[in-house]
Amino acid sequence: MARTYRSADWNRYRMNVRQPYRELEPLDEEAAVVDAALRALRDAGVLTHTTYDQAKLLAHREAVREHFEVPWTAITPRMERLLYAISAIAQPKTMVAAGVFCGFTFIANAGAAVGPGACYRADELIGVEIKPEEAARAERNVRRIDPSGVARIVADDAVTFVARFPAPIRLLYLDADGAGGRGKGIYLDILEAARDRLPTGRLVLAHNSVNLADPLKHYLAFVREPTRFPESVNVIFDTEGLEVTLT
Repeated sequence: MARTYRSADWNRYRMNVRQPYRELEPLDEEAAVVDAALRALRDAGVLTHTTYDQAKLLAHREAVREHFEVPWTAITPRMERLLYAISAIAQPKTMVAAGVFCGFTFIANAGAAVGPGACYRADELIGVEIKPEEAARAERNVRRIDPSGVARIVADDAVTFVARFPAPIRLLYLDADGAGGRGKGIYLDILEAARDRLPTGRLVLAHNSVNLADPLKHYLAFVREPTRFPESVNVIFDTEGLEVTLT
C-alpha cells in the first residue's frame, strides 16, 4: 500500500550539488522535518520507533566533511540525516547499496554502524559501483572513516552482485543507473534479483522517487502493490524523494 509524507516546502528546499556541505537551514529545522518523516514511517509500520542519536549524526557528518572527496552529490542534508536515522533505528546487520558513486550516500547509510557516528555493530555493509574508477574513489573515502572493513565498496554490476549474495540482505538501497537507456529502471531489476535474499520485515530504499518518478514508474507500481509488499512510503521533503518499502 502506498503512502506519502510531504513537507510543505519540499519544492523550495534545494541544494547546489557542488556544495555538499553547505547548510540549507538551521539544524533544528532540518531535524524537525526529518523527525516528521520518521513519524510517518513509524505510523505506517515501516519503522518501530523514531529515536536516533543526533550528536552521533553530527559527528558522522563532520568526519565525512573532513575525509571524503565528494565532487558532487544530490543527497541533501535532510536526506543524509534520514538515511542515517533509518539505519540507526533499523540497525541492519547486512546492507547492499547499489550505485554509490563516490560513497557519500553509502556512508550516510553505513555511518550508523561504522566511524564516529556508530551506534550499533553490523556484519557486512557493501556498496556496489559499476564504474571501477568511482568504486576505487568510494573505497578510499570509506577506508578513511572505517578502518575495520565492515563497510566496503566493490566494483560490480548490482543485478549480478545481489543475485549471488550469499546472505540475507537486511537493507537494500537503490541509486543505480542502468546502461543502454535503462536508467533508473534498473531498480526493478535489482530488486527482483534480490527478492529471495530479502527477509520479511526488512527495508528497501529507493532514491529519486520524485524527480525521476516517470523512469521509476514500473518500480514504484511494483513496490506499492500490497500483494507484494505490506507498506511503501514516498518521503518527499526535497526535490529528489525517497521511496521506503517494507518487505
